[in-house]
Amino acid sequence: MPYPGPLFERVASSPPVPPGLPLVIALTGFTDAGSAVAGLIEYVREELDTSPLLVFSNDVLLDYRARRPIVSFDEDHLTEYRPARLELALAHDALGHPFLTLTGYEPDFAWDAFTRTILDFATGASVSTITWVHAIPMPVPHTRPLGTTVSGTRAELIAGHSVWKPRTQVPATVGHLLEYRFAEAGADVAGFVLLVPHYLGDTEFPGATVLALDKLSDATGLVFTAEELRADDRDYRERVDEQVAGNEDLSRMVRGLEERYDAYMAGLGDTTSSTTAIDEAELPSADELAAELERYLATRPRADDDKRG
Repeated sequence: MPYPGPLFERVASSPPVPPGLPLVIALTGFTDAGSAVAGLIEYVREELDTSPLLVFSNDVLLDYRARRPIVSFDEDHLTEYRPARLELALAHDALGHPFLTLTGYEPDFAWDAFTRTILDFATGASVSTITWVHAIPMPVPHTRPLGTTVSGTRAELIAGHSVWKPRTQVPATVGHLLEYRFAEAGADVAGFVLLVPHYLGDTEFPGATVLALDKLSDATGLVFTAEELRADDRDYRERVDEQVAGNEDLSRMVRGLEERYDAYMAGLGDTTSSTTAIDEAELPSADELAAELERYLATRPRADDDKRG
């Protein structure tokens, strides 16, 4: 059971928050295909000018045995203990424009109390918009533009950025709950689901984080350059393309994904079309594709793995 203490601590040295800022939410949890959200959190915390406002209690919200903190061991002694972080902060984009960020792990406990805290803060700060992202694996090719599904109350974003509009039930995340409660309150909220190639879902795919940044820009008007991250993505794609070109079975499977994707995109707007790029029937499995890429991905230079924009 979680420790029955305060849910969060206000940072005494935090700067004043101007009213009317957008709120960006990035929480890792149930699924994070391509490490898109993890990469986004790393980018925000390391590359942007951020100042924590609320720091949430791990003892109250985190199941340590499910997601253990990291310790560093140096021959005969411990040198570092790195607990997980969940915080609401004031950040600034590449042009210095301020915005709010909620980044870190998805709470294991107290979802309702956590959600009420965020909604109360957003109300007090007169937040203008709320945008969150998460990423799921889909049977789509890496050789085509990555797509998104958009939910929420912002019709213009849904119309302009949703390439797939399912009617289904899925396991909820706290991001879903936040969106649901914000929508109930009449807020301008949008959730972007990033559709990541399923055979790259277990890798650190820089393109997924680039997509997250681009969609946040579309939703908020904020500017994120991330040139190093974009360079990492170009290098990553080139290396994967080399692997695909050198293996006929893998090439054939990717071509199959491309054909399904192209047929689906051509059918968008055609109400008589039954084509779907999401139906996995007759598609190669993620395991088949991943098996072909596994040796390459596992032996990528560590510097490439650790590089972030």
